[in-house]
Amino acid sequence: MSDARSRASDDDAKGGTKDELKALQAALRAEHAAVYGYGVVGGRVGDARRDEARTAYDAHRARRDELRRAVRELDGEPEPSAAAYALPFPVPDSAAAVRLAAELEERVAGVYSDLVRAAGGARRSAAAESLREAAVRAARWRGGSVAFPGLSERSGGSGGSGG
Repeated sequence: MSDARSRASDDDAKGGTKDELKALQAALRAEHAAVYGYGVVGGRVGDARRDEARTAYDAHRARRDELRRAVRELDGEPEPSAAAYALPFPVPDSAAAVRLAAELEERVAGVYSDLVRAAGGARRSAAAESLREAAVRAARWRGGSVAFPGLSERSGGSGGSGG
């Protein structure tokens, strides 16, 4: 038992836990993928929604940078971005780009819901804010909201709809 207390004390001294670091890294991976995905969205979405895509792209880049700092604060090494990411479906046109944007936001919301559970204090608050922002963006892209943003992928279905 004293070994477990010692590990917990070490985790607290660093300002987080191994679970929190793992959740931060997962959120960082999701933000890397979102930044990549919004590059595709921006190239395919119609003019009417291009500014919305650019705003989301910038928001995900900022969150990605915040997550890198948070990982370092816990003495972790931030996971680098991949050269490319597999898209969940082909994106040949504006309608598919809108669906992709909603899917990206739903995925990001999911990892932030995990981070909310794993983190405490200011990191938990920041994760909850990130979850809220992703849920709002997903609702805008999709044209409607879901009851529990960030949890749809845990229900076994894709939860995605057209937009």
